[in-house]
Amino acid sequence: MHLGKDSPIVVTKTQYTAEEFIQKKIELLKDDAEPFFAVDLEDICNKHIKWITLMPRVTPHYAVKCNDDINIIKLLAFLGAGFDCASKGEIKKIIDLGISADRIVYANPCKQSSYIRYAKEVGVETMTFDNEQELMKIKDIYPNAKLVLRIVTDDSNAVCRFSMKFGADINTARKLLEKARQNDLDIVGVSFHCGSGQMTSKAFVDAIQNARTIMNYGMKLGFTMNLLDIGGGFPGNTGTENHFSDIATAVNQALEEHFPNDGSVRVIAEPGRYYVASAYTLATSVIALRDMVDTETGAMKYMYYINDGVYGSFNCVLYDHYVPEPKFLADNQSNEKFTSSIWGPTCDGLDCIHTSIKMPKLNIGDWILWKNMGAYTISAAVEFNGLPFGKPLYFMSKHFWDSVKDAFLPKLKKYQYETQLVRFNINECSNEVEDDMIPWLLEDSAEDSAVLTIQ
Repeated sequence: MHLGKDSPIVVTKTQYTAEEFIQKKIELLKDDAEPFFAVDLEDICNKHIKWITLMPRVTPHYAVKCNDDINIIKLLAFLGAGFDCASKGEIKKIIDLGISADRIVYANPCKQSSYIRYAKEVGVETMTFDNEQELMKIKDIYPNAKLVLRIVTDDSNAVCRFSMKFGADINTARKLLEKARQNDLDIVGVSFHCGSGQMTSKAFVDAIQNARTIMNYGMKLGFTMNLLDIGGGFPGNTGTENHFSDIATAVNQALEEHFPNDGSVRVIAEPGRYYVASAYTLATSVIALRDMVDTETGAMKYMYYINDGVYGSFNCVLYDHYVPEPKFLADNQSNEKFTSSIWGPTCDGLDCIHTSIKMPKLNIGDWILWKNMGAYTISAAVEFNGLPFGKPLYFMSKHFWDSVKDAFLPKLKKYQYETQLVRFNINECSNEVEDDMIPWLLEDSAEDSAVLTIQ
């Protein structure tokens, strides 16, 4: 194995699965360890290749709120993606990396005034709105902004619905266009969001048709409507590949019908979980347990306490309606299952990951793996009770490293839009990993070597 000296990235001689990579690390641990993520950078690259293959007309603008890991942002910047930001903090994170402002959409329909001023200062022109008060606020602060009118969608089949909070209906949208025309504001397009974890392709098809109706009306009023933002909601968990393909097919057909590819309209999207969900696998260990007897059946049941919980990486249980599935290492693969519950490490009774689940008997120190943990996990985690949540440890195969190592630049540069398919930069990890989280012994390595050999 190899370890990049300036960032916690392990390069393996052969391709590893996340489970194999985690197993290798655990074998080298001697003492109790904190929870950690195994982050498969190849998985994110493969997701991008699939995106541009299945939806070549739609430029992805990664939703930073989903996972604001700075290494992921840099990687996606090199891939050529844009960024969907929802606040001053997210915009600043992108700008500070040297990524150009024209790759950012300020996709929050209701913005703090000082954040609009900041967007103006750094040159982020494109921003969304969905009501008259927001429109007039932008007129006062940033009258030259390029405005995108967000419309409501039918997101009843989404895991997390947004239309109850954001989006203008058709009649309101027409009135907003008229109001903007009266105030000499520049509306350049329409956006929508079908809800996070959207389960049907029909929601996208209907929303694209509605967007065409609104854009036609805007053009009649004299606006140059050249941007369509189809939002997020695209699935990213392992096993949802066919679902994503179905959505892509439906989107392509709807675009061909309502927005023929004549170069007049640029189409973008705001995928978040699509890119990162399956790339992150969380490794946690059992720090305590209680055995109990079921008073009705007399059977044994167990309560397990692990070293990460709902205030940390598992906040997705509370906020993203996610039901994580535990996976056990080979040593714990037993056919005998017991009724169990799994709890986080804090002193709060709310910190429960599973109230009742059938699983093999575990011991203190045993490890539990959790796949598909990249979306809405570390971006909302806190160290409640002073307890750490999982920190990322990145890995890739040597073959992959050899194909992209020239893109790992030692210094930041101004990233403009790139047509090149694969470009990465992973210096200066924002989620710092302490030395004891990378327990491999370094041998025969020079101090100034860019890559350290791990035997």
